[in-house]
Amino acid sequence: MTLMNSLLMFAQQTTAPAGQTPATTTAPAPVTPPSAEELAAAKERGAAAAAEAAGQQEVSMLELVQHLNAVEMGVMVILGLCAIYAVALLFEKIYVMRKASKQTKDFLTAFRKANSVEEAEAIVRKLPNSGIKSMFDAGMAEVRRTQDLGLYTMRDARDHTMQRVASAMQTRQNEHLDDLGSSMTFLASIGANAPFIGLFGTVWGIMVAFVGIAKTQTTSLAVVAPGIAGALLATAAGLAAAIPAVLIYNFAAKQISKQSSKLEDFAAEFIALVSRDMDRRAG
Repeated sequence: MTLMNSLLMFAQQTTAPAGQTPATTTAPAPVTPPSAEELAAAKERGAAAAAEAAGQQEVSMLELVQHLNAVEMGVMVILGLCAIYAVALLFEKIYVMRKASKQTKDFLTAFRKANSVEEAEAIVRKLPNSGIKSMFDAGMAEVRRTQDLGLYTMRDARDHTMQRVASAMQTRQNEHLDDLGSSMTFLASIGANAPFIGLFGTVWGIMVAFVGIAKTQTTSLAVVAPGIAGALLATAAGLAAAIPAVLIYNFAAKQISKQSSKLEDFAAEFIALVSRDMDRRAG
């Protein structure tokens, strides 16, 4: 019975109703392959769409800065101030070093014309105040004290006189070099610590970005890239502050070293002049 029922149902489905002709099956129309021009146009449209999508995803530096969190922004402000101060110190050091170098050169040119202590004192009195002139004044003050004590022409007191003169001049030299080297410690601190400050900001920003990934449950690069890029700005800012500071520190240290050598040479020349003057008066 089951087989018979199945055959009857199949016959009813396949038999056309009265007055109707059975439907004819039409073959599908052949598909024409696209031409080379159509393929090229499709590629151009795809490239344009991709470029438009990429343009929509562009993020400017200002937008990255605006989306920084409080810690990253604090790091950026600190590093920005350090960079500005370092650049300001560059101009200050250039001015101070050039001025000191010119004053030292002019002083030595005039001092070397003297043949005695009194003549040197008369020449130096007309020169403007400077670090090297303060050294001369300190040494000359010791010479005058020795003369007032009546020890200037005594051979036994010569070594003690030379030591006192050298000590007085050394003290003024150190003070002058300290003035030239002002803020050097701060420059060294910026050069050494700015990269680590920037790295701290970067690590903090990346931590915040990963926390955001965990909250949104997405690993899409378009979602996390702006946060990570903003975090990397802190490292860039750290390097931007450290590199100028190191360069300025090296420049200032080299100029101070040159100035120190010139001052030491002058001290030796002055002591030699005093020694010759003492020999002439003792003889």
